[in-house]
Amino acid sequence: MADLKSNTHKSPIAYSCYFTRNREGEQFAPEHVFSYQISGTLTINNGEQEYVFKPGDYRFTRRNQLLKFIKQPPSDGVFKSVSVYLDQETLRSFAMEHGYQADHAHSLEAGSVIALKGGGLVKGFMDSLMPYCEDDQLIDVDLQALKLREAIMILLRSSPAMKDILFDFSEPGKIDLEAFMNKNFHFNVQMNRFAYLTGRSLATFKRDFEHIFHTSPSRWLQQRRLQEAHYLIKEKGRAASEVYLEIGFEDLSHFSFAFKKMFGVPPSRLAS
Repeated sequence: MADLKSNTHKSPIAYSCYFTRNREGEQFAPEHVFSYQISGTLTINNGEQEYVFKPGDYRFTRRNQLLKFIKQPPSDGVFKSVSVYLDQETLRSFAMEHGYQADHAHSLEAGSVIALKGGGLVKGFMDSLMPYCEDDQLIDVDLQALKLREAIMILLRSSPAMKDILFDFSEPGKIDLEAFMNKNFHFNVQMNRFAYLTGRSLATFKRDFEHIFHTSPSRWLQQRRLQEAHYLIKEKGRAASEVYLEIGFEDLSHFSFAFKKMFGVPPSRLAS
């Protein structure tokens, strides 16, 4: 079993350390994240594009993104990364104090994850976090605030255009619901999250959804995920154990039961 060490403790500075095996999962990124890949490989997929980060790489993950990831330790080694979460309150305060304002709004579709250049400032900042991360220490509130502001300043120094992302405080606008759901059906998130990302209240999301798809969101999601699974197993030769998480199911036995109910045969028989 993988050994996990993290100093999150509700801290905006997080250290991840995984041993022995790959770890796959998905997440919703509610805040911007500034990260450094120390060892191992991280693969991120937003449903349309795949990003791969190797040791020594720096990245910036934009807020309000649905992402799948694979954390792969090196052979006989350890996966390590450190991340700084930039919350909206800190960014608003920084923008007001220094007179920053976004000139251009960035849509949900543009650049989920941005590869950043390194350099002495960036490396020095990330190195300064390691004594706290590696000893799993909780950084006190005042020092956290200083480190967050330092991270913002370094990002702006490294790429002045980042201000249009960092200081864009707009919420997701109302977008094409059908296109969004067909792209993101395989993400296993709550309905209110889908509603938020499409710029709707939950009630409006459900009403618009049923108007477009003529069924409930939960029923459509299960059917769409099972259809995708059928394609991957029958046409691509994938195993059920490989695809059930990928297409949005949490449990293999529940997936197999739902698959058999919809198609009349268990996924194992379809594969054979």
